[in-house]
Amino acid sequence: MPIHDDLLAPEVVKNPYPYFHLLRTEDPVYWSDKWDGWILTRYHDINEALLNPGLTSQRIRPSKSMSKEKVLDMVSTFEILSKWMVFNDPPNHTRIRMLVNKAFTPKAVEEMRPFMYEVTDYLLDQVESAKKMDVIRDYAFVLPILVISKMLGLPDEDRGLLKQWSDDLLLLVFGAVKDSDRHERAQKGMQQMASYLGDVVNDRLKNPKDDLISSLVNAKEKGDALSKDEIIATCTLLVFGGHETTTNLIANGLLSLISNPEQLKLLKNNPSLIDTAIEELLRYDGPSKAIMRVAKKDVVINGKRIKEGQRLLLMQIAANRDPEVFDNEDELDITRKPNHHLGFGKGIHYCLGAPLARLEASVAINQVLKRFPTIRLETNDVEWQPIIISRALKSLPVLFD
Repeated sequence: MPIHDDLLAPEVVKNPYPYFHLLRTEDPVYWSDKWDGWILTRYHDINEALLNPGLTSQRIRPSKSMSKEKVLDMVSTFEILSKWMVFNDPPNHTRIRMLVNKAFTPKAVEEMRPFMYEVTDYLLDQVESAKKMDVIRDYAFVLPILVISKMLGLPDEDRGLLKQWSDDLLLLVFGAVKDSDRHERAQKGMQQMASYLGDVVNDRLKNPKDDLISSLVNAKEKGDALSKDEIIATCTLLVFGGHETTTNLIANGLLSLISNPEQLKLLKNNPSLIDTAIEELLRYDGPSKAIMRVAKKDVVINGKRIKEGQRLLLMQIAANRDPEVFDNEDELDITRKPNHHLGFGKGIHYCLGAPLARLEASVAINQVLKRFPTIRLETNDVEWQPIIISRALKSLPVLFD
């Protein structure tokens, strides 16, 4: 059995892969008393679970430890989160996603490419003379928040507010269970972001513009449309999901490359490899650590009976290094093909923003390697955020000549 039962033990946060290799070998569908749910680590079990209609995404509910007073305080936040399509099942998920797809089109994503080059050049210009930067603070955060803000039609100067609200919400959504004030901060952040976006939606209802919020307001499918509350909830999801995950993909990706000098050199010399490189960076140490589901009814996975109402944690990062599926699973190979990683999920909940994240990361990483080919770590002792759902660095200081 595993040495311990703590997903947020310091050594697991720093390097989760040995722990999950052990868990996958000894008990791949593992009941965790500490987490009060099942932890799945085999690729095929997780792939099956993501496609299993007996498991629900509707998991917005108070934790068992929450007091009645705190539950009442959190009601409005839970109401908004319950309208996020990622926390809905068909038919409501199908309806919301279809309407959002009307606005969040491949064309809308591709049109952002020139802006991405403009922003990355500007950001790298700002740090060039210092010959160092914090990849997250100076680069990997700023690009995605500017891109999603521009797509939504929000002013650049408000990106600090959007970042703060998202960071507060992250504590709840991504499971920062060691932060004792996570519920209060998430509640405050969500209410402020929803109020801000509600004002923007009200303006677009009267004065539509050429932006994503106006497209959501005007999205129609067979006479159906998103309600105002659904538009606001979807905008909070797009702000949150539109930069948190991409920030971590860029930062984790650069760390993985710098930590594997031969692969870094290969990509620097062959920028056209960026597409397969991004897929491998998603597999090797991607931004999404786990996906959560709840059993709608009793189901059996790999011989274990999951009872109705029990939680499951589908560990993508473990699945993505399963030796049954990936050769040399612990090695970074930016030419790896095929690469059926589960970094963006699978099935009906496959990440809506995947094309945007891929494009941003490909531009951001190639631009850094082009501009600063001598990039290297300032310290080997990088720190990771102690959260369950996401794989996120606290900072990534680098040097270059």
